Amino acid sequence: MYPLSIRACPGDYNEEEPKRVDVPTTARSNQDYSNFDIIKATQYGALERVTELIEAGADVNEPDSETVTLLHWAAINNRTEIVKYLIAKGANVDAIGGELASTPLHWAARQGHLATFSILIRAGADPSLRDSEGFACIHLAAQFGHTGIVAYLVAKGVNPNDPDRSSMTPLMWSAFKVNGLDPTRLLLVLGASHSLTDIIHGNTALHWAIIAKNNTAIHTLITHGASLEIANFQNETPLTLLGPHIGAAWLGSKISHEIRERQGRSRAWCRDKRIRWYCMVSTPFIVFYLIGLIFQSNLDYLIKLGAFLVLYIAVYVAKNYLFDERLFHILPMSIYLATKMWIYITWIFWLGVHAAWYLWVLLAGGSVPLWICFIQSWRGDPGVISATHEDKLNTIVAVAETGGFEPQGFCTSCLVRRPIRSKHCSSCDRCVARFDHHCPWINNCIGAYNHKYFLGFLISLLGLCFVILAATIQYWKFECWSNMADEKHPDNYFVAAATCDAWVMWIAANTGLHSLWVGALLMCQLYQIMVLGMTTNERMNAGRYEHFKHGNPFHRGALQNLADFCNISLCGIQGKPSSDWLNSFDVKKSVEKVPLLNTKDTFQYV
Repeated sequence: MYPLSIRACPGDYNEEEPKRVDVPTTARSNQDYSNFDIIKATQYGALERVTELIEAGADVNEPDSETVTLLHWAAINNRTEIVKYLIAKGANVDAIGGELASTPLHWAARQGHLATFSILIRAGADPSLRDSEGFACIHLAAQFGHTGIVAYLVAKGVNPNDPDRSSMTPLMWSAFKVNGLDPTRLLLVLGASHSLTDIIHGNTALHWAIIAKNNTAIHTLITHGASLEIANFQNETPLTLLGPHIGAAWLGSKISHEIRERQGRSRAWCRDKRIRWYCMVSTPFIVFYLIGLIFQSNLDYLIKLGAFLVLYIAVYVAKNYLFDERLFHILPMSIYLATKMWIYITWIFWLGVHAAWYLWVLLAGGSVPLWICFIQSWRGDPGVISATHEDKLNTIVAVAETGGFEPQGFCTSCLVRRPIRSKHCSSCDRCVARFDHHCPWINNCIGAYNHKYFLGFLISLLGLCFVILAATIQYWKFECWSNMADEKHPDNYFVAAATCDAWVMWIAANTGLHSLWVGALLMCQLYQIMVLGMTTNERMNAGRYEHFKHGNPFHRGALQNLADFCNISLCGIQGKPSSDWLNSFDVKKSVEKVPLLNTKDTFQYV
C-alpha cells in the first residue's frame, strides 16, 4: 500500500463556481427574452436583449452578488458573439470574480470553450493570472483534458512547465487527472519536462500517473523517456511503485515487460536490444528451415510430431526470453524474407535443374521489379507529413482561431494540419498523405508516394509465385512422377510428390499459400482503386469522414480512377501529378464542410 501522503490528491479544487443549472438548448428555442435581466440574457445567449440593455445604460463591468461579471457568464456558456460585443463595449477581460477569484479566461479554460478562449486571448486577456487555488489557465485545461486549449496556450508562448502553487506542472496534472492519450502526449511533444517534481511529495509526472493507475499516461511517459529511477520524498521510485503491479490487467503487457527488463529479471545478454533484434529477425529463417528438415527426414511420424512439439516449445521459450514486444512489428517482414530466401535456394539446388529456359527468364526478369518495388515500398517515403517546430506552433494558433481542432483536420500527435485523405498511423507514429494502410509485411505505411510501388510489388510477387509453382510441377514430373506405374489415379501424384521430396512440397505449400493471399490482396486493391476510387482506410472507415456522407467525391469512373492513381491523363503522361495529396485540404467546393468537433453548447450554465 502507498502511504496516505502519496495516495492523496495533490490538491482539492471545486469543479466550478457559482452553482449551475443545466438548461437544454431545445428549452430556449421559442424563449421570450424580453423580460430577462442582463445576466440571464447573457447566460441564455440573447444578444439582442443584451444589446438593448447595455445601450440603455447597463454597465458591462458591473459584477453580480457573487462578484461575477457578464463576461464570466458569457465565457462559461461559450457565447462568442456576446463575448465579442462585451469586449467591444469595454468589458474588462481580466476581471476577477466568483469564489475562486477567477477570470473569464479561467472559466472558459475549465469548460474547454476554445472559441471563447481564443477571443479573450486576442483581446488581451492574461493567461498567466492565478485563481485563489494558484492555478493558471494551462493547469485547468490540463486537469480537464482540454487539449486544444493547452496547445493554443503553449503556441502563444506559455511555458509548458509552468508550475502551480505546489509546483505541479500541466504534465503532472494531465498524467494524474486525464485517463487518455492527450493532452499528456501533446505536452511532451511541445517540450514539457517529465523529470520535474512537485514540492509537496517530490513526485514526477510518472509518479502521479502510477498513483492514478493511468496506464495510458504511464505508457506515454515511458515511451518518451521518463525515468523510472527518480525517487520522491518517501524514497519511492516509479519502478518500485510499479513493481507490485507487474502482470496486472490495468498495467498492460508492454509496461510490464519494460519493468521486468529494468529490474534485471533476465540475464544481461538477454536484455541487450541488439541481441533481441537479431534473435527476432533470424528466428523465422531458422524455424522455416527446421520445419522443412523435419518433413524431409526419414523419422517415424510420431518422432516427427515430437520434433515439432520440441520446436514449438523452443520458439515459445525464445519468445519469452529473447524476443522484445516492442520489436514485434519486424516479425512479419522477417517471415516474408525468410520464405523468399529459402524459395530462391530451393530454385538453385532443386527446381532450376529441371526448369524450362523460359521459367529462368521469367524468374530473373520478374525478380528485378519485385525487389525494386519491395525496397521502394519498404524504405521509400509513403508521403509523411512533416513541419518545423515553428510551423507547428503557427498551425496550432491558426486552427485554434479559425474553428478549433477538428479531429480530421489537425493531428494532436504530429501537430500538423492533416490534408484530406491523410491519417495518423499508430504503428509508425506519423501522419501519411493519402493513407491506404500499414502493411506489416513491408513494415511501412502505404500512402501517396509508395502506393504504386506496393501495387507493383503485389503483381510481381504473384507472378513469381506462379513461376515457382510451374517449376515445381516440372521438378515433380522428372523426379517423382516419371517412374509411376499407374498414371490413371490423380491422387497418387500428390502422395508421390510429398513422399518423393518433402522439402519441395513444403516450399510448394508456402508458395501456394502466398499466391492465395497475394492474389486476394491484389484483387482487393484493384477493386478499391478502379471501381471504388477509395483507399483501404476510407473503405473501412467511410462513416467517420464527412466528405463521404454525400457520396464519394473521389470516384470518377474506373479508367479515370486508375489514371488518377497513376498520376496520368487518359491522353498521355501529365507534366505534373494530378493531385498533391500533401497539400490538398479541401475535397470539392460542392461538398459542404461540416465541423467534426462541435463546441460544447448543448447545455448552458446559469
